[in-house]
Amino acid sequence: MTSDDNNPLLPESFLEPSAPSSAGSAAPEMQTSIPPRLIVPHEPPPPAYLRYPEDLRAPWGWFDLLLLVAIALLGTFLISIVLVGVFAAFGMTPTVLQKSTNAKSLFLIVNQAVLSLGLLGYLALQIRVRFHSPFWRTIGWRPLHTGAVPRRVVYLGLVLCGFGLSLLVQVASAALQTKAKLPIQEYFQDPHSALLLMLMSILLAPLVEETIFRGYIYPVLARSFGVGAGVVITGTLFGLLHAPQLWGGWGQILLLIGVGIIFTAARAISRTVVASYLLHVSYNSFLFIAFLVASHGLRQFPPNP
Repeated sequence: MTSDDNNPLLPESFLEPSAPSSAGSAAPEMQTSIPPRLIVPHEPPPPAYLRYPEDLRAPWGWFDLLLLVAIALLGTFLISIVLVGVFAAFGMTPTVLQKSTNAKSLFLIVNQAVLSLGLLGYLALQIRVRFHSPFWRTIGWRPLHTGAVPRRVVYLGLVLCGFGLSLLVQVASAALQTKAKLPIQEYFQDPHSALLLMLMSILLAPLVEETIFRGYIYPVLARSFGVGAGVVITGTLFGLLHAPQLWGGWGQILLLIGVGIIFTAARAISRTVVASYLLHVSYNSFLFIAFLVASHGLRQFPPNP
């Protein structure tokens, strides 16, 4: 027995049993010891968001939502300052912007388009650089699983549902008979502003708004308050975002909140932003098809105020 056997500091499990001596050998039995085993620390627990379904596993949280709001407010201010200088260089001074409805509409549309693209770029940079994840899939643009139903049939159904929802909202809005002049009506004073707004509302707004609301905001709300509450809160925020354009038409604002809730419900049920995007783009498309018909192909507009 070696001195290691009597060493109280060396755990018994670290001692290797004696090796048998060779046949006919007079050498005493030798006992060797192995180095202490390395203690591997426990791996940190996985992030809390991994406990949720895949469509809610967004690696961002409440701090990131507040940061997005701050960036949007600051971006609106900075972009407005820059655009004032750009428009002034083309003869549309701040005085002209205040007096001309057409110039003001153009300014607001360009401002919103630049801000939307800037926010989309910020989210893409954050997800790729900070979270080291692919942008579109991480933010909710996953394939739409349709089971045994052909995908094109489901896509067509969502488009038709968007058309139908838009028609119902228009009928309900007309029944409310709002007498107030809504701010959004200023965009429809000339063909250029109307056409630019139509293009932005079909090509850009659904993409950006669905990515931000149903892709970025909804997962955090659903994890915090539950899917049902997350759907309602996200839809309400979506409607309130458009409230300044409909200020004075309280019924129209409530209708748009309902539309936002329906969009978010489609996102929650399908677990992909693709579904709410198809509803959104078809909803907006029907609005402007109806406007094209009512304006006789952008040839008849209400008189300027």
